[in-house]
Amino acid sequence: MDETEVEAEIRAKGKTATRVTPGHLDAQIVGEAYYVFPGTTLTVCALTCRNEFQVVGHSACASPENFDPELGRKIARDNARAQLWALEGYQLRTFLMHAERARGRDGPAV
Repeated sequence: MDETEVEAEIRAKGKTATRVTPGHLDAQIVGEAYYVFPGTTLTVCALTCRNEFQVVGHSACASPENFDPELGRKIARDNARAQLWALEGYQLRTFLMHAERARGRDGPAV
């Protein structure tokens, strides 16, 4: 199931609580840089976020004959972007915990 299908199912089930969305995730990315190590099929992507934090993803081929620079960049970027889900989810959960505590609802101790 791809990201678009997951989003459609979430909406269809009426899941409306605060959450990280693909649009929010993409809005955090303000820059990207790629590097292919000379003589290899290893492609690295560094995504820069709005807060200047960076995440890195990579791709590589087992067979050099299959190496395609454009595809390598796409896979490396997708891998870097996937890391943002956990980071943004952690940040949102922390925000929600503080908001709950401010309203007098105890959450887990930090």
